Amino acid sequence: MIPAGGTLALRARVLSYDVQHLQPGETPVARFIEDGLVVIRDGIIQAVGEASELLEGLGPDQPVTDYRPFLLTAGFIDPHLHMPQTQVIASYGTELMEWLAKYTFPEESRYGDPAVADAAAQFLLRELLRNGTTTAVAFCTSHPQSAESFFSESARLGLRMIGGKVMMDRNAPPELTDTPERAHDETLALVQRWHGAGRLEVAITPRFAPTSTEAQLEVAGALAKAHPDLAIQTHLSENLGEIDFVRELFPWAEDYTAVYERYGLVRRRALFGHCIHLSERERRALAEHQATAVFCPTSNLFLGSGLFDRDGALAANLRMGLATDIGGGTSYSMLQTAGEGYKVLALRGQRLPGHAAFYMMTSGNADAIGFGDRIGQVAPGFEADLTILDARATAALRQRMERVETLEEELFALTVLGDERAVVATYAAGRRLHARGLAEPPPLAHGGLAA
Repeated sequence: MIPAGGTLALRARVLSYDVQHLQPGETPVARFIEDGLVVIRDGIIQAVGEASELLEGLGPDQPVTDYRPFLLTAGFIDPHLHMPQTQVIASYGTELMEWLAKYTFPEESRYGDPAVADAAAQFLLRELLRNGTTTAVAFCTSHPQSAESFFSESARLGLRMIGGKVMMDRNAPPELTDTPERAHDETLALVQRWHGAGRLEVAITPRFAPTSTEAQLEVAGALAKAHPDLAIQTHLSENLGEIDFVRELFPWAEDYTAVYERYGLVRRRALFGHCIHLSERERRALAEHQATAVFCPTSNLFLGSGLFDRDGALAANLRMGLATDIGGGTSYSMLQTAGEGYKVLALRGQRLPGHAAFYMMTSGNADAIGFGDRIGQVAPGFEADLTILDARATAALRQRMERVETLEEELFALTVLGDERAVVATYAAGRRLHARGLAEPPPLAHGGLAA
């Protein structure tokens, strides 16, 4: 019998995926329970199974939150976004480098102000939870304050998050540039203060090769060597003009990826945003070093950057993530992101079925960022980061669902028509931090667990 004290039991239709390494055209195998029960204790999933079997083992005083007929999945994971760009979204589109100079850099210059950084962190995390996202990998700014704000609010909410202070010492306004020495020392200070604190991790964060000198990339490589457990996040091959600029700045490099390779920044848990215009050599190099390419469809469409080649990445055995890229990206919703991903791939003659999209948003993204053993699955031993979804949340979804006959069709409808309105509730470490229709997280109960 499972004791009631400190235990949470959720009943719903339960969907999960093991980590799988797919080939082009393959569909991930799902674990689906039509009437399932998830039992959580101290923020960790204890049991998952048929409700008819597990209910008998619950204590007589154990309450059960019944979400049927809603769908329970692992919380969504967003492996690439920018915390300081929440007020840059929907700035009239230009090409990448002009967009950075015209909109992004002026906005990021404000983030040395604690009030600005605190407000942005609070808004971002609340918006992610409203959209069912429980983990994100975030670029802050070159100001240490921006990272402090991000980590402080993430810690307050008990979220599993990765973030980093941007390293940037050229080709940006003076108020945003640091130096190699500052980049090293300020990143190290964040590691000492926040890495491993609760559910938080620090990422080494050179913005991208055009804004770092070779001296700064050497510093980033030294940090990576000294701290092999740290994630690395940067950008790679997003835009043809950017690639030409890298060729001018690093004439010795065979290609863009070779710049990062030279400084020891291509490895497991190195997350490269975009990766649109990669050569075969670059794909092989990233795959051999177990790095991750992160697909950012709404950003790539908005800035006209190009079309990601998912099948090419799969064929190369290259790990992939799917991300919003707020604020070049245009939606906080991973559902909408997946829906736009389908359209990008369709233009390449490729496909992203519903199961493949949900796999990418959950266990696939968990594996992509190096957390595949702790989040991204609804399974015993995993952290209880969960999202509850309503496939009939809007009139358009309800109309569509009248003709849906399979789970695959339901998932695909959610990716194309779903958004934050489809998110009924979001749990992080067993705490309900978002409930549809409530402006603020509900009060905690049962020793820190909210039902």
